[in-house]
Amino acid sequence: MQHTAPDDHHHEHHFTNSQSVRDVVIGMADGLTVPFALAAGLTAAVSSTQIVVAAGLAEIVAGSIAMGLGGYLAARTDTEHYESEERREYYEVEHLRAREIQETEEIFKAYGLEGENLKNVVNALAADKKCWVDFMMRFELGLERPDPRRAPISAATIAVAYVVGGLIPLSPYILMDTISEALPISVVLTAIALAVFGGIKGHFTGISKIKSALQTLLVGGLAAAAAYYLASLFS
Repeated sequence: MQHTAPDDHHHEHHFTNSQSVRDVVIGMADGLTVPFALAAGLTAAVSSTQIVVAAGLAEIVAGSIAMGLGGYLAARTDTEHYESEERREYYEVEHLRAREIQETEEIFKAYGLEGENLKNVVNALAADKKCWVDFMMRFELGLERPDPRRAPISAATIAVAYVVGGLIPLSPYILMDTISEALPISVVLTAIALAVFGGIKGHFTGISKIKSALQTLLVGGLAAAAAYYLASLFS
């Protein structure tokens, strides 16, 4: 009788692309709520779906550009901050070596390393300046090296997500002839999109899909309702 050897290979699946999820969340959430609030608010002042569509499309274009630019600047700021701290760390390992060695020892002591083993590990790490600086950036300052391509990718991701999100609540006004028909459909579509988007976000981030869907629906719904109320006041 043959015995099948147990599978000794352990496959771990971890989601590490959290920055892209964050960008999609930022763009999609604003894209769903802001154009919806604008379109819904305009229904109190105008009777033509064409006016709502024109204003909504203008807002989507302007909003996607502004949000994309904001994402680009945020990513660039992260990179510049990392580079600034890295330069400072290089200076410290060169000119304040004793202090940096002490700080490195304290980090390893927190993980239970001590005695001769501690000295050997610290000396080995300090022998390679680049590895030492990388170690201190991560474990002393809690900073990860940003992807140099992150800024344009972040800008494009947020902008596209904003456009996709914005077209969902606006689509009934594009397809319907009257505002009275378009508004309730827009409300339903926006609510469904928020719930589905929340569930997808939960899938990628590893939390409960139902919980994430309800949270996204609640937060997005409150934001849209508040924006709609304010827009109605000015209408």
